[in-house]
Amino acid sequence: MGIPVGVSACVIGQKVRFDGGHKRNAFVEEQLVDYFDFQPVCPEVGIGLPVPRPTIRLMKTEQGDERLVGTKDTTKDFTKEMLIFSDKKIPSLNELRGYVVCAKSPTCGMERVKLYMENGNTIPGGTAGIFTRKLMEAMPWLPIEEDGRLQDPFLRENFVFRVFTLNDFYNCMGNEPTRAKLVKFHSRYKLVLMAHCPVAYKALGRMVAEIADWDLDEFYHSYRLQFMEAIKNRANRRNNTNVLMHLQGYFKRDLDKQQKKELADLIMDYRLGNMPLLAALTLINHHLQQNPDAYLQTQVFLNPYPQELKLRYAM
Repeated sequence: MGIPVGVSACVIGQKVRFDGGHKRNAFVEEQLVDYFDFQPVCPEVGIGLPVPRPTIRLMKTEQGDERLVGTKDTTKDFTKEMLIFSDKKIPSLNELRGYVVCAKSPTCGMERVKLYMENGNTIPGGTAGIFTRKLMEAMPWLPIEEDGRLQDPFLRENFVFRVFTLNDFYNCMGNEPTRAKLVKFHSRYKLVLMAHCPVAYKALGRMVAEIADWDLDEFYHSYRLQFMEAIKNRANRRNNTNVLMHLQGYFKRDLDKQQKKELADLIMDYRLGNMPLLAALTLINHHLQQNPDAYLQTQVFLNPYPQELKLRYAM
């Protein structure tokens, strides 16, 4: 079985949209499907709306409420039905490691969904779809991304990485979290945190150092949320360079002068934008194979997901 991931049904090709069509995403259905066990949901069909169906939109009333209404007939209000559906459905999704939602949808969009005033004008900035907003409120640690944003190689890599990471977290915890399991997990992700969010790297490090003073359940939930928030930040070139230089230091006694220069030059080329991250990591992994180090071999930063996904090629 693959990693359980939720998905808007139309994104994997199900013909459930208002016009009877779909919004099939090739990356999701052709590449991620080899690793993820997608669990499709269409909230609009879930509340009993037919396919095809009249379009619906989000409207902000004069009282400040956001309502899910018919586009042509705003007296048709589906807000209550959608909230009831969301409250019933979301608890059954607790085992998910991620979710791909359909952009711009009044039920599934993650952000910038059109929000209308009663006079028909749109409100700048928009909002989130009702179902996805409820999902984000209930499971703020869950990696969620829109189908359209997955076309961006950096957003794509970050989302897939977070899904694999959350899955790893749950697998490491097993049936029951323990302090030892949490400390071991954190140790494996130190370089990841250093790359994604140096501030969180320090804060979570202090938190783990004081784990004995925490209630275990409270620590588990607080750590999970803060950790997943930290890796939502994209690892930038500067932070990645710092990690690469940190890794370089582990080989100072193992490499000869020429090898040291080769690695240093490659790291500099990456920092300047002349080489992809993968080039430096490939050489570091090669040196690690030749000169095994027990600590480095546990570091997820070096191999965070299957290479076949080719997510680091453009970084």
